[in-house]
Amino acid sequence: MRQFFARASSEHPRGAVKQEGRLRSMTRHAIERAIAGMMLLGAALSPTPSMAQTAPFWPDTFVARLEALALVETLNVTLIGARSATFTLDKWCADHKLAADAKIRARLVRGIDKPATDEQRQRLQIDADEPVKFRHVELACGDRILSEADNWYVPARLTAEMNRLLETTDTPFGRAVAALTPFRRTFAVEVHWKPLDDGWELEPPPADHPGAALDIPEKLFEHRALLFTPDLKPIAEVDENYTRENLAFGPPR
Repeated sequence: MRQFFARASSEHPRGAVKQEGRLRSMTRHAIERAIAGMMLLGAALSPTPSMAQTAPFWPDTFVARLEALALVETLNVTLIGARSATFTLDKWCADHKLAADAKIRARLVRGIDKPATDEQRQRLQIDADEPVKFRHVELACGDRILSEADNWYVPARLTAEMNRLLETTDTPFGRAVAALTPFRRTFAVEVHWKPLDDGWELEPPPADHPGAALDIPEKLFEHRALLFTPDLKPIAEVDENYTRENLAFGPPR
């Protein structure tokens, strides 16, 4: 499922606000439905303490699917409303104890180049001759890759030190440019996995297979976004794929 509101936001970031609000509302309703479903089942289940599982095993059960749905939608909508994906993943990593050092690092993958398209240059508000740098990174929490991202940025709109960090270190883009106090506007979202089909709340729950692992694909969802300075100058465009490693703590117990 792909949802686009790029045309409005590419011309002016405020044009995305109304569409962004609809997307937030839609994902919020999905979370509310998931939580409501879990509350209905709660009376039939024995209470157990809520804690992260040591092994990242998600059983193929209705309750586990509800929990996965709520978590994926929470991460999705949090990123849509966040100023920085880097700092959002920092918190997600820490909150879910995915690594001892809960700080996102950008593993720079060299040897990949994707020139900016004419459409991207239009969104970045630059002409055909303006240099654009490309960076492909794996955003990792410890050994877990939470996101793979393509990043096109305008070096002329960054400081010399920011450009040095981006070209020679594993500093995530959001951390490297934090002094500019940028914000992001998501203009496209594609959901790659739904733990439950649309309309699940109106149908009988699927059969449980507690001994089987839930089949979670590598990619959960994809975001495309622009990053702006406070004076509304776009400094970068990103294409981010968020992975199943965001759920590697296992279902709540």
